Amino acid sequence: MIKAVIFDLDGSLVDSMWMWQAIDIEYLGKFGIAIPKTLQEEIGGRSFSETAVYFKERFQIPDTLEQIKDDWNRMAWDKYTHEVPVKDGAAEILEYCKTNGIQMGIATSNSRELVDNIVSVHQLEQYISCIVTGCEVPKGKPAPDVYLAVADKLGVKPQECLVFEDIVDGIMAGKAAGMKVCAVYDKNSEYQDEEKRRLADYYTYEFRELIAEDGIFTDF
Repeated sequence: MIKAVIFDLDGSLVDSMWMWQAIDIEYLGKFGIAIPKTLQEEIGGRSFSETAVYFKERFQIPDTLEQIKDDWNRMAWDKYTHEVPVKDGAAEILEYCKTNGIQMGIATSNSRELVDNIVSVHQLEQYISCIVTGCEVPKGKPAPDVYLAVADKLGVKPQECLVFEDIVDGIMAGKAAGMKVCAVYDKNSEYQDEEKRRLADYYTYEFRELIAEDGIFTDF
């Protein structure tokens, strides 16, 4: 019996991964650095703070960690407000969970400022009762910390949770937490699809199919 659903944010609940690649290109371009082709895979599920450390050390960014994060928040704010939609079928699955008494939380590697913004823009407060960011736990994904923290705040056992994740590091985090995981299709992580299918318990192209007659929620 699933008592709680925990969503990753970027690439899982909202369609925003394209935006972060664009921001990385623009940000590194300020320092005359071309974005490495493997960058998105390298930073994986790192928290916002962990990613800032990675950028500073790998690319020898002269700014402080706080300045790096402030710049990213500023660059992303307008895009989150005006250009980032929820994923296909997200509205339906949120309403389904609410109607059926399934608690919902968000476990994200993003910054608190940006996740609060996107939740407000799409009026998700009526569905989401708990948000934990990777910066608020000891280790980011693929460590299970952020998912365990959400389950604890929701008052449910890990085995009673279903996680939605779009990248391998996130799937590994959910599995390490002892939760069932459904991999979510996202164009930016297509190259990981084979491994995502192998690691996750389920795979979905869009949320609507999960609440069909023979979907995940009726299988459990």
